[in-house]
Amino acid sequence: MTERRIQAVLFDFDGLILDTETTLYGTWRETFAAFGQELPLDLWTANVGGYSYETFHPMDYLEQCLGRPLDREKVNGERRARYRERVRVQPPMPGVVEAVAEARRMGLRLGVASSSERSWVAGHLERLGLLPQFDALVCGDEVARVKPSPELYLAALDTLGVDARAAFALEDSPKGVAAARAASLYCVAVPNPVTSRMDLGAAPRLLASLDAVPFGALVRDVEKDLSLAV
Repeated sequence: MTERRIQAVLFDFDGLILDTETTLYGTWRETFAAFGQELPLDLWTANVGGYSYETFHPMDYLEQCLGRPLDREKVNGERRARYRERVRVQPPMPGVVEAVAEARRMGLRLGVASSSERSWVAGHLERLGLLPQFDALVCGDEVARVKPSPELYLAALDTLGVDARAAFALEDSPKGVAAARAASLYCVAVPNPVTSRMDLGAAPRLLASLDAVPFGALVRDVEKDLSLAV
């Protein structure tokens, strides 16, 4: 194999490999609609890339809209069941399978850096038949701080044994882009229907989807950008 400047690619998971974000927002919108309320996307996006609900808690907001408390365990339990049922049969995002296959053909090392728990990420990657293709998997329950902290990406680079200058990240959210950039990684933003409404301008490159260009061409473009930046 010809020696390349790029040696590794790091993938986000939720919203990038599997569009769990659009599905999650959809189930929350349905829950609000069942009570005659709306869940504005501009409020919801505060959670994208983390889902800790520290900035915006949808149940708090729904109770505020209604002016009364709810049986949170029942309401959210029903919503969560719908969400998991839909996600468990969801296919990968367009272009993901082809990108992974082309990256492996090019001899690149692959990693996943996700704020979600390992059981969630590994379980879905295994279901999709993609788990064996990744050389490193670093998840939110394995680090002290998730995105936008760079800790996940730094740990993934360390596991792969690759310098940040020889890798790039694929992300779908502002928090993810911030994490990648804080780890000194070049970042390609690939939004989903939810994050396409968000500001991803901190990423040097933006793609409408992973199948928008052949993955080999994307790698060559990133290498060109990195060479020009030296």
